[in-house]
This record gives sequence, structure tokens and C-alpha cells, in this order.
Amino acid sequence: MDASATKIHLIEHIFFQVARQVDWEGLAYSFLCRSLEGHYKLPDNREQFNLKNLALINEYDEPEMRRVINERLKKALYQDYAMTQEFRLAMVRLCQAQLDPAEVSAELCDTVKSWLRGELRRMSALKPALIFQRIGRHNARHLLFSLSHWLRISGHNGLVLVLDISRYLQERPKGHVETLYYSKPMVLDCYEVLRQFIDETDEAEFLFTVVLAPTRFLNEDERRSVHWYQALKLRIWNEVHDRVHANPLSPLVRVSSCSHTETDRGQGL
Repeated sequence: MDASATKIHLIEHIFFQVARQVDWEGLAYSFLCRSLEGHYKLPDNREQFNLKNLALINEYDEPEMRRVINERLKKALYQDYAMTQEFRLAMVRLCQAQLDPAEVSAELCDTVKSWLRGELRRMSALKPALIFQRIGRHNARHLLFSLSHWLRISGHNGLVLVLDISRYLQERPKGHVETLYYSKPMVLDCYEVLRQFIDETDEAEFLFTVVLAPTRFLNEDERRSVHWYQALKLRIWNEVHDRVHANPLSPLVRVSSCSHTETDRGQGL
């Protein structure tokens, strides 16, 4: 995501932007298939994947099939404490909607997705899902970590998060502008968000975060550079480095297509 369109200094906006790119129904279907295959016969295609057909091909009564699947959801999803409680509840509803629209309506399913995308206006609409708080700065980071874990157990390798913070290094031009520009306090908030990503690396399983920044990000004379926020600088700065060879394991990587001078290099964090 690009800072010219997304407020990266607000962690909840990062989560909302990621959530808008996720196929939530596809992940729920994939998780259910992975949870049930090897134990039960599954329909040949997704259109036939529902509680009635599962009960029919496995020679179960529908109530018994529902009980068995709900028990599996409880053990494999709701009791997976690597994800926050609100996120687990949301995924349970999406999985139940895949199986039986009579149990979880399409309207409630859309409400859950609107909540994940930051588009829900009335939290009261989520009461049937037992979710009672909005996504904000206090919980968005943990929901993002929950999503990367959910991607993994749904059959994907995880989440790659690419943040282009170049706009934070630019002053707002005079006149009318149609894209986002940021004040100095917002720049520091952005650096704080990046610092928190680094400090919480051990919690962020299956999440790879790449931050792209222009060369002036490292310029000591630049008013918006990382030198103005020591907490982040101390976590990424190379105290010892070779003048010729780059260290591929360092947290700060300099990328250049034409020149080997530091002033011409792009930066990746």
C-alpha cells in the first residue's frame, strides 16, 4: 500500500486496506475443506459445499452433521488462541455461512466483512456475532497478526505486507491536492508504527513486512528523516558496514539500479 492513498501512520488503516484485498469467503471455504478432508467425504465443487450435501454423502442426519462440524470448528478455530477472540468469532461466522445460510444469514456475513474492512457504521448490527468493539489503534495490530495466522491455517504461506512511505518524506505542496500529505507529527507516528512492527516480530508469525522509502529517509539534514526518531533509527541502523559489499542480512537494504553511491540508492527496510 502507498502512503499517498493510505494513512500508514494509523495501524487500523493498514489492517482495513489489507482486509479489502482478502477473499474472506474463499479463506473460510479453504479452511473448512482442510479441516474436514481425511475425515469426511466432501462435495466435488464449491457450489455443492453445504451442510445438506455433506450430511447426504456422509450418511449423516443434518443435525448430527452440524454438531460434528461445529465441534471441529470449536477445536480447530475458536480454541486457536494465536488469533484474537474477535477475529476467531468473525471467522466462525464466515465458516458457518459457507455451510448453512439459515444459521448465519448473508446479511450478517456482509456485516462481519464490513467490520473487518472498517466500513461498518453501527456496531449493534454485530451483536448476533458476539462482536462488540470496533477495530482501532488498540487492537488492529493483533488482528493483523491474527490474519497472517488465519492465512497460514487456511492453506496459504502467510501475508506479505509492502508499505511505501515515500509520501511521508514530502512536504505538502501549495494549492489544492487530491492525495494525502502528512505533517511532522504524523511522520513520527508513522515511524512509531514501524518501530512497533520491529519490536513485535516474535508475535507476527507468517508475516513478512517490507517498507520502501526514498534515499532522504537516511539524510541527517532532512527534516522528516529517520534521524528525527531515534527509537526507530537505533533498531535499523548499521553501526558497522563494508564500503563495497552489502550485508544481505541487515535490516536496512540499499537498492540501486545504476549507481553505487549512497546518495543515489533507494532504501528498503
